[in-house]
Amino acid sequence: MFTILVVEDDASLFRKLQERLSQWSYTVHGITNFERVYEEFKALQPDLVILDIQLPKYDGFHWCRMIRTHSTVPIIFLSSRDHPSDMIMSMQFGGDDFVQKPFHFDVLIAKVQATLRRIHDYSQEPATITRWAGANVEWERNTVSIENTTVELTKNEMFILKLLVQHKNKIVTRDELMNALWEDHRFVSDNTLTVNVNRLRKKLETLGLDHLIETKVGQGYIALEEER
Repeated sequence: MFTILVVEDDASLFRKLQERLSQWSYTVHGITNFERVYEEFKALQPDLVILDIQLPKYDGFHWCRMIRTHSTVPIIFLSSRDHPSDMIMSMQFGGDDFVQKPFHFDVLIAKVQATLRRIHDYSQEPATITRWAGANVEWERNTVSIENTTVELTKNEMFILKLLVQHKNKIVTRDELMNALWEDHRFVSDNTLTVNVNRLRKKLETLGLDHLIETKVGQGYIALEEER
């Protein structure tokens, strides 16, 4: 049974989310104090967070940054604002998915199920460390390190890197990546993948590896074993 933290100040919407998600045997918790979202998150340690952008006191981007300082828990953003920048910022701050309000509950539940299934299946894999371009990629810990420098990736970022490294020096198409990440990507903006890859590159830049993830225009992405 998975625990979901819903950070939503609309009491009516929260009750509907709690009711619908509970029907799928998820344990759903809300926020009691919107000035202490991070503290409540730490106390609960949920398996997934559904996070509204427009909140009292601080917005969802603020709380996402706070959570990402210590956790790679999957985060699905909600937004009632019809602006592409919300989705882009959600991904840049570490979100794993984005749902525009008003939404069909079945769409949100499908996204929740796909995210948790992917994370659960991923966590059941045996712990492995792969060498790639002089770095140690530790799948179970979501880290990439060279000597004494280590960067921590979100689940989506590590999943993308894993697919690319498993097919190193070969192109992995955008459709292949989106199908693997989100299963039914009819509900996923193509830009979501781009933002996730850019975020991955930004983190790899710390290790001097960002140039080894190349974009193949009109095709997809490729992880090079060595600089070409």
